[in-house]
Amino acid sequence: MEIATETERKYDVPETFELPDLVGAGDIAGVDGAEIHDLDATYFDTEDLILMRNRRTLRRRSGGNDAGWHLKTPGDGAGRTEHRLPGESDEVPAELVGVVRSIVRRRPLAPVARLRTHRVETPLRDSGGRTLALIAQDQVRAESDGTEQAWQEIEVELVSGDAAVLDAVEEALFAAGARPAEGPSKVARALAGRLAAHQPATKTKIKVNPVSAYAREQRDAIIGHDPAARRGEPRAVHQMRVATRRLRSTLKTYKKSIPDNGIRDELRWLAGVLGAVRDPQVLEEKLLALVQEAGPEFAPAADRVRAHLEDQIETGRTELAGALESDRYLDLLDRIDELVDGDPFRTPDPVNRARKVLAKADDRLDAALASGVEEEIHESRKGFKQARYSVELLVPEHGKDAKRLVKRLTALQDGLGSYQDSNVARSVLRELGEGSFHFGVLYGRQEQVGREELAKVPALAKAARRRRVRQLF
Repeated sequence: MEIATETERKYDVPETFELPDLVGAGDIAGVDGAEIHDLDATYFDTEDLILMRNRRTLRRRSGGNDAGWHLKTPGDGAGRTEHRLPGESDEVPAELVGVVRSIVRRRPLAPVARLRTHRVETPLRDSGGRTLALIAQDQVRAESDGTEQAWQEIEVELVSGDAAVLDAVEEALFAAGARPAEGPSKVARALAGRLAAHQPATKTKIKVNPVSAYAREQRDAIIGHDPAARRGEPRAVHQMRVATRRLRSTLKTYKKSIPDNGIRDELRWLAGVLGAVRDPQVLEEKLLALVQEAGPEFAPAADRVRAHLEDQIETGRTELAGALESDRYLDLLDRIDELVDGDPFRTPDPVNRARKVLAKADDRLDAALASGVEEEIHESRKGFKQARYSVELLVPEHGKDAKRLVKRLTALQDGLGSYQDSNVARSVLRELGEGSFHFGVLYGRQEQVGREELAKVPALAKAARRRRVRQLF
């Protein structure tokens, strides 16, 4: 599957519209070499158009230079991400279904509209012949639900240029009579009436419970990072796992007032599956850096570490891909939707609740540092994760005071995490290199790292307990 970023702008134009001379607009020096394409696209969605309502479009298109299946999803900034696969079958490819599985769940995908476009596409080049953008003059005929529509529009897509090119072309188009497109896409325009029928009714604005809002954000993050996590991308796996932990922690903090119906246990399962990919990724990076620092004579140790952890990562990715296609995962998403999209939570004062969670974490850390027991120190880190998340949800309402404390709690949590990471690293080094001089040296260095990281914790705890930092409480 090819994945690309698409940045384009669309404009409605009258039937008599003529493309203005764009030479001199920005860095455009040439507009020759137009090509004509007749495009025929069938769009797929669920009965209730859930893909389009979530800013996704799925089509199979013939004609043009990129015939086949296209799935467009939200990207960063002004661009969109396009997933492309060749194929002429009427069945949506499994790879593309996987990208939107967390949205469509078990709903079938079927044709919802057909668009036929006569396109005149012209490259906009700079003085060196480089194509900055493509400008397409489209005559569109759309069929949906037994009705037909026709219109004309202009589409400008970046190739190697930047936003300044789009701005310059837009200014020229506006001067010639073009206007911003009526909808975000051709198919959205074709299905405007049907989309409107599925829009939720406008509700009277009420103050949103911050716990409800925070839980909903985590649900959206889980779904949002799902496609890239399926591919095993480290950042997506990490962010999806964090969102899972945040939601689970929130349900734990408010367990007396939010009936989770077993969701916490299932979130623990999902975090574990994600961790089976993420943990060895982090550990591999850490240990290989340690080996590199030790010198070239430790290269054989690096090979053994890499082989061991890459095997774990690959196994984890396979298990994660299966888990994200499982009924268990889809059931979990359905239950989370039911929880966070239902009636707003009726919870106790979040500030008071966060205060109690934080006080408990403080006590647990003090006891753990006094005992020096590794497992107790690890458990105290979990307590501060819960405390940090309970303060995070206060940020929208309490701003800087909450952010300041979150920053200090994050530093403390990271310090405890570095100590725990050193313990895990030593365990792996012991497993891989029993009786090996090189692994023994690495083990000793990692043991020293653990002592140094643990020695920093009291100062981090003190910083997180300063009156100014905790003035919210």
